[in-house]
Amino acid sequence: MLKVLFVCTGNICRSPMAEAVFQHLVNQAGLSEHFLVDSAGTEDWHAGEPAHEGTLSVLRRHHIPYNGRARQVSPSDFQTFDYILAMDRSHLHYLQRRAGNSTAQINLFLRYAYEAGQVTEQEVPDPYYNGRYNQTYDLVSAGCAALLAHIRAERGI
Repeated sequence: MLKVLFVCTGNICRSPMAEAVFQHLVNQAGLSEHFLVDSAGTEDWHAGEPAHEGTLSVLRRHHIPYNGRARQVSPSDFQTFDYILAMDRSHLHYLQRRAGNSTAQINLFLRYAYEAGQVTEQEVPDPYYNGRYNQTYDLVSAGCAALLAHIRAERGI
């Protein structure tokens, strides 16, 4: 089973959106038995809380279920997950500093969509501050599709 972790700051906007969208794509592709999908934050500010209403609203409009709760990245995540995706460079640096001897592939979330020319951004802006949840959804959708295509090609599934 391949384990994928999405990471943002508080785990209430970007990373839970990515978790939900990626899981939705995995389910649509009939690959649920191959994946464990989760999300976490670099900070514990919102631990135990549901995703932000802006995130939940966008997901509902696209008929994508989500009922997770925020949590902070833990040291065991670096040993558990195969892919750890950071929403922006600050998260990437945070993860790289804490990775130790992890064999996880730690990358910017939009890396694969950017390399494929599907997006022009390399980071997902935080909608908590700008309110652009629809823009975030568009980037997350492109990023999730490109990530799934990358993993399927890399792992032959």
